[in-house]
Amino acid sequence: MKSDERWSISLSLSVAAGDGARQPGGITEVAVLAYPVVLQTLSDTMMQVVDTAIVGRVGVTELGAVGFGGVWLWTIVVVFIGSASGVQTFVAQEFGAGNARRCGFWVWQGMYALLPASVLWFGLIAVGFGSLLALLGPSAQLQGLAARYAQARLCGAPAVVAGVIVTSFFRGRGDTRTPLLATIVANVLNAVAAYSLVFGRFGLPALGVVGAGVATAVANWASSAILLVFLLRRPLVEAFGTWPVGPDWRALRRFLWTSVPIGGQWVLDMLSFALFSSIIARMGDASMAASQVMIQLLALSFMQAFGISIAAGALVGRYVGAGELGAAERSHRSAMRLGLGLAAGIAVLFFTAPELLLRLFTSDPEIIGLGRPLVMLAAVFQIVDAVGIIVGGSLRGAGDTRWPFLVQTAYAWLIRLPLVYLFALRLEAGLLGAWLGELTYVTALGVTWLLRFRGGAWRAMRI
Repeated sequence: MKSDERWSISLSLSVAAGDGARQPGGITEVAVLAYPVVLQTLSDTMMQVVDTAIVGRVGVTELGAVGFGGVWLWTIVVVFIGSASGVQTFVAQEFGAGNARRCGFWVWQGMYALLPASVLWFGLIAVGFGSLLALLGPSAQLQGLAARYAQARLCGAPAVVAGVIVTSFFRGRGDTRTPLLATIVANVLNAVAAYSLVFGRFGLPALGVVGAGVATAVANWASSAILLVFLLRRPLVEAFGTWPVGPDWRALRRFLWTSVPIGGQWVLDMLSFALFSSIIARMGDASMAASQVMIQLLALSFMQAFGISIAAGALVGRYVGAGELGAAERSHRSAMRLGLGLAAGIAVLFFTAPELLLRLFTSDPEIIGLGRPLVMLAAVFQIVDAVGIIVGGSLRGAGDTRWPFLVQTAYAWLIRLPLVYLFALRLEAGLLGAWLGELTYVTALGVTWLLRFRGGAWRAMRI
């Protein structure tokens, strides 16, 4: 065996330890691959959580503005981020098929396909973001703060896309620790910069919500730079062909055919969620602030499911590429057991300490009163949501991306928004009613996707 082949196997099969002692697709393999991803996704979420916690000390409207602006900003950028995550499917299947030196090739095809268009799109959005928010009807003060916060964060959006492309390469071949390292560094930088720029510490100006946005943008660029340095290290160039290559138009078409439905699925789902948030924003700044706290608490829980889904997708893709469909299915089942076990533990915390969790973000009695029943609901919500998130990762790993895109789009617009409107406004259940509508939607989606995977259509798919 050549030295680069030995390096490839030792570097990328950290989940298997190379000794066959662990069952392919077993819960140990999933857990060892997943835990750095869980830590990374939690660390990614911490950027928004830190912004929320810091800005929450400034005022209620500022807290609502970070939530409202952040939701609409994510809606705008997520089509590129979702499409970028498709790199993982190609890398995992190439690696599983024994084509290690072909893995790096897909990083650069992803860059060519997505970065130029994303830079143009983000520039246009930066100009028109304030006008977009004005159409949605929040209070004038919340609207202005949300626009300035989002415009500051948009400066880092191209770095986010590039970072997801490179991260997807590392995850696809089984290295989940390198992205974690980059994210930890970025989070430390974001926390220090946000505190300094929001409140004007260490000789820096006090920029309020804009300072939180600037800090996150700087952290995004730092994270992407670290990932790129790792990508271009000589051992990876030799083992996985990560040095830049030119565009391959046939490969670009293959990449877009599989990856764009992921981005489309994410953006249309997020658009309906952003409209859901806009309905809440019309209920008042306090309701929007309470909903933002709910979202951040859920993020700390569902990001664990999201991390496990990434591990599931990497393993399913690897075993599909190797033709080991039994191991692919076993990986999915193991991921589901692991994710639901963690979700059950979080549910206990949400049920037993709602007020303590709320006080991490605010001491305002009105927000705590509105948020208490939401946190109780979140205990159930995050368990149901974990099912859909994890099975969605398994489907993506197998290359089944177009059918989930169509189903999620239909459910978001035919179930989510009508039920939110019905419960919150027509039945006058307010903020809690809106979240009950959201719970119904994620339940229907998770059950449908689970039936899809169990039906086995993914077994015959090729990308």
